[in-house]
Amino acid sequence: MSIATTLFQSRRFALTAVLVAAVSGCATMSAPVSVSETIAKNPSLSTLNGLLTSSGLSDTLKGAGPFTVFAPSNEAFKAVPAKTMDALAKDPAALKNVLTYHVVAAMSLAKDVKNSKVKTVNGASIELAKAGDMVTVESGLVTQADVVASNGVVHIIDAVLIPPAKK
Repeated sequence: MSIATTLFQSRRFALTAVLVAAVSGCATMSAPVSVSETIAKNPSLSTLNGLLTSSGLSDTLKGAGPFTVFAPSNEAFKAVPAKTMDALAKDPAALKNVLTYHVVAAMSLAKDVKNSKVKTVNGASIELAKAGDMVTVESGLVTQADVVASNGVVHIIDAVLIPPAKK
């Protein structure tokens, strides 16, 4: 075998290896997923994901949207009194009311937040505020902003928001 043939085969092998790596890299790139799936994939939102699933809202958040979800972390749920969590577990309508209080039917990135009130999916309004890069929603601080999904955005917060009592 000549040196030219060996060199050609080595280059051909190297080019093939690069192409295979490039194609397999594309195959593992994940397609954008819904707000619901984004929440489900995040281990720090497993409590919220379980509540969304049990309330039937998980399927809703897979819909067209757009949605902005202020998603309480697992740590935020640990701060809620056990008595309150037990009561929500026994009252599906109350649970749905609390969960939809965390959802706005629009896409709102952190850079777009203005000091204002916005209407949530449950019909009540929440207070948003921004100071520099810090965003708050009611008493909660956004700890991770702009987790973009195919049908909206998730902002992880450090508090569970409790809606005002309905009149």
